Amino acid sequence: MRAVYDLRPPEWAETLAVLQSVSLADVRSEVRACVVHVDGTRVTIDFPSLDGETSAEQLLAACVAGEWADRGDFQSCRLLSVEWPDALPGPAFGAVPGVQVGAILKPALGLSDEEAARVAGRLVEESGARLVKDDELQRSSPSRVRAVNAAIPDDVVYAANATGGDASALVEAGARALMINAFVAGLGSITALRGLGLPVFVHRVGSSFLRRGGPVSVSARVLAELTRLLGADYVQVGSFSERMFDTDDEVREQIAACHDELGGGVARATAVIGGGVGPADAEETLERAAVHDGVMLLYGSAAY
Repeated sequence: MRAVYDLRPPEWAETLAVLQSVSLADVRSEVRACVVHVDGTRVTIDFPSLDGETSAEQLLAACVAGEWADRGDFQSCRLLSVEWPDALPGPAFGAVPGVQVGAILKPALGLSDEEAARVAGRLVEESGARLVKDDELQRSSPSRVRAVNAAIPDDVVYAANATGGDASALVEAGARALMINAFVAGLGSITALRGLGLPVFVHRVGSSFLRRGGPVSVSARVLAELTRLLGADYVQVGSFSERMFDTDDEVREQIAACHDELGGGVARATAVIGGGVGPADAEETLERAAVHDGVMLLYGSAAY
């Protein structure tokens, strides 16, 4: 496994490699990370201890968000790209064909099960949504799952929010997909949900603290790739709306992270474009994304 950082000063690279592997500078071991290339401030490091690793927590601790981020003796460090191990599972169901519309049940909080079901039914009927999901703030319940399922066609996916709840109970109640706030619950939750046999929708709430961390940060592509590789079938990629902090290029690179070939031949994921997206700007959004396959336009408040 190999990673590229934008590191200032680049001379700190050797310290980074030591911190993220053997911890002691004078140790020589086959698992010691090593600096293999320096080009200006771009530093490439090999992590032999992570070859074949499948644990999200281990990947985070040793490469993505490890002790290097706690240090105060460098100016800045941004993780730019990673060559991931081949053993990561990837999506179990893969990307939806073509372009689909998804929609979020609103208000975010406060709807009874019956009210949520009526809203879901209207979203499907009036917006053409092929997936409806609860807001990241609303933890779903088995009774809510049953009510929403009864109000929508059998071929429409209801993604129940399993964050902080009993995912198995949601599955037993008939959930058609499971949503997780994985950057809050822990990225290992993606692979755990994957094992329950339903498509997994990963909300990116919390990822901005890694993306926008000032002198310590991680690129959009790295986080989108890792989300997909851990088992997400639906990966949120931001939007072109002025409401969102992503640049146009960052949105496109996250879409590419969902679709590009990765090590191990993992399936593609559906790139979910959401945040200020609605019927009025749907066509413009697709034009700016320059993709018409394996993509979902997630309507939020604009759908109402």
